[in-house]
Amino acid sequence: MPAPRARGRRNRWPRMAEESEARQVLDIGCGTGVLAPAPAERGIEVVGVDPAAASLDVARGKPGGERVRWIHGDATSLPPLAAGLATITGNAAQEIVDPQEWRRTLRGARAALRPGGRLVFETRIPARRAGEEWNSEATYGATDVPGVGVVETWVELLDVSGPLVTFRWTCVFAADGQTLTSDSTLRFRERQEIEVELAAQGYVVEDVRDAPDRPGREFVFVARRPETGP
Repeated sequence: MPAPRARGRRNRWPRMAEESEARQVLDIGCGTGVLAPAPAERGIEVVGVDPAAASLDVARGKPGGERVRWIHGDATSLPPLAAGLATITGNAAQEIVDPQEWRRTLRGARAALRPGGRLVFETRIPARRAGEEWNSEATYGATDVPGVGVVETWVELLDVSGPLVTFRWTCVFAADGQTLTSDSTLRFRERQEIEVELAAQGYVVEDVRDAPDRPGREFVFVARRPETGP
């Protein structure tokens, strides 16, 4: 079952597709397909792209996964599309830490949009200093997974270097004591920095919203490809 936050986002994106009158939706960094099947269930053509082949294998096997067109790659290697809405959800936008790669992603997303189409993505507000909350005690959780048993998880903050925050996820399987760890780095971008980059890549920023499932903690950017121009 998706986590509460995932369920909140899963419900949000079909509404965004309807708001944008999108007949085609592009989910950039779709991962294991938590969100992509939701608009597909409403008859919208959905394309999910992710560089992790293993994640796409999981996505294809999920209920409704057969309705989605899954692509192994990123926003810079897409076939011709005419999406009315492109999304970058969860931490995916912040996981693109290299400035040049971020610019290429924005350009690739814009090329995949039809004129008037929208790019929507979320990013944590730097001033909230979310990384300081990532410690093992505050993030500890235990879930009883059917067929697997109890899985304990927690996050540890490893390093903060300017806008870059590095942390480690740990999962422990109680049944056999197996421990898995995964290190990640996120880039925390200021609102003005994002708006300037969006304009430089040919977008019009329509709105910067509060995330309904994380009020006061995240920006939700709504940027549009103009109706005219290249």
